[in-house]
Amino acid sequence: MCLKAGSDRVQPGRMVTMDRSPAIRKRSESRIVPPRETKRQPLPVTLSYIHYDNDHPVIELQAHELTREMVLGKSAGVTWLDIDGINQKDILEQVGARIDLHPLVIEDIHTLTQRPKMEDYEDYLYIILKMISWNEAQKEVQIEQVSLILGKDYVVSFKEDPGDIFDPVRMRLREGKGRIRKMGADYLAYSLLDQVVDNYFTVLENLGEQIAFLEEDLIRNPDKSTLQSIHHLKGELIYLRKSVWPLREAINSLERIESPLLGPETLVYLRDVYDHTIQVIDTIETYRDMVSGMLDIYLSSVSNRMNEVMKVLTIIATIFIPLTFIVGVYGMNFRYMPELQWPAGYFLVWGVMISIVIGMVMYFKRKGWF
Repeated sequence: MCLKAGSDRVQPGRMVTMDRSPAIRKRSESRIVPPRETKRQPLPVTLSYIHYDNDHPVIELQAHELTREMVLGKSAGVTWLDIDGINQKDILEQVGARIDLHPLVIEDIHTLTQRPKMEDYEDYLYIILKMISWNEAQKEVQIEQVSLILGKDYVVSFKEDPGDIFDPVRMRLREGKGRIRKMGADYLAYSLLDQVVDNYFTVLENLGEQIAFLEEDLIRNPDKSTLQSIHHLKGELIYLRKSVWPLREAINSLERIESPLLGPETLVYLRDVYDHTIQVIDTIETYRDMVSGMLDIYLSSVSNRMNEVMKVLTIIATIFIPLTFIVGVYGMNFRYMPELQWPAGYFLVWGVMISIVIGMVMYFKRKGWF
């Protein structure tokens, strides 16, 4: 299916989005509500404009609204417009009017619950992906939606909050390192995609450290806080998988699509991004298996500890069974019981009971029951 630019109807064509993963609920419908999904305060919109080519210095502008100097697709070279904060829909509509974005695209950009996908609108490609970062203070994953518009000689990126992982790309543009300033807008879009996917490995490394620490706690002294940490980490991995899994099909669609906006040289680099995405998904699946195994280990550990307690209580109860029998026999109110008249009867009963206790303890010890 394809969404034709300038039309409000859905028509058959070249929309390329495939989903072989399980159905993904919206955040508001998901049972897992991590702390990172709390409602954020609206932030002022910041527009960062970069225009470059291989022969002239980079032109950079920054403002809180779209200005006349921020020209898109009407000058030589490549233009990158990076928009931080998408709470002001009027600015999105202004950008959409300049590059003739379909109304549904603007709606998807403004809706932060979209899943990763790629759509071909002939004049431009629309890509949604999730930018993942690690919150060191809260020790958790934070996920932000990023939208990319790839045109003939421009790229527009939309993000939820200021601050991102695109600074290395900006540095390469300013310093003219690598081939980025020699290539077109498709290579810039690839660079942004590659930066997002490579950052997944950094986040997964931090998650791996959390799993290692949790394993140590699980072995030393598991308690209720350990169980809560396991469930929290399991929820993080499930939510991370839902955010990353569809990206595989989106990038795979970019490789297979026949669009003049993507050159053959860039397609080679997109295959590398696809391979990295597969590695990320495999790592997430491995971590999920590890956390599930940790949950089983925790339950087994708690069960074993309860068995140890029950074993001690059973041994104590077993020792007191013959003692209770002896005390019960000589506690009966019969008139004629010969042992009651013995002068040493009291001490003899104590000796018998102590001997029974010692004998049973030695027997249990020899059997290795404690």
